Amino acid sequence: MRLYDFLSSGNGYKVRLLLHQLGIPFERIEMDIVAGATRTPEFLAKNPNGRIPTLELPDGTFLAESNAILFYLADGTPLLPADRLPRAQVLQWMFFEQYSHEPNVATSRYWLHHLELTAERRAALAEKKRQGEAALQVMESHLATRTYFVGERYTIADIALYAYTHVADEGGFDLEPYPAVRAWLARVASQPGHVPITAA
Repeated sequence: MRLYDFLSSGNGYKVRLLLHQLGIPFERIEMDIVAGATRTPEFLAKNPNGRIPTLELPDGTFLAESNAILFYLADGTPLLPADRLPRAQVLQWMFFEQYSHEPNVATSRYWLHHLELTAERRAALAEKKRQGEAALQVMESHLATRTYFVGERYTIADIALYAYTHVADEGGFDLEPYPAVRAWLARVASQPGHVPITAA
């Protein structure tokens, strides 16, 4: 397998982390998204949306969208429940991550670390922070009585939410008010095969 990735990306990290935890060998190809590497005709032929991560399968098929890649890789493993309801609950939290969490927590981090902080972005950060904190509070409430997000077991729902939550401070988010989230982060980091976001 070949993973088109950007080392700083939480979305790319999700896939890297799962590949390591499942022991699947892969070749990682760094794509400088800030410099426009994913907007070239060559890459757009692989993923017309021009985004990473994109996973090239052994048969030459390209699969995009980080959570779809997680679902594909985890199918048939303990990280994706086989039963109908918990499987749907995993998807529920992965959809939450992409709709409520990532657009605020991850975007704030990206703006602060990779782009010029224009007056427009600076003004938008306050709303991103409000909505990001709302998402973190949803997670805190859920985890207050649970070990993991679904069925008291580690799944790809945890991987999806861990990726940007564990670096939320880089986006200006203070995790001190979220003790259940912080305890969950430690549990995820202790999983076998865990690698840091900086590991290629």
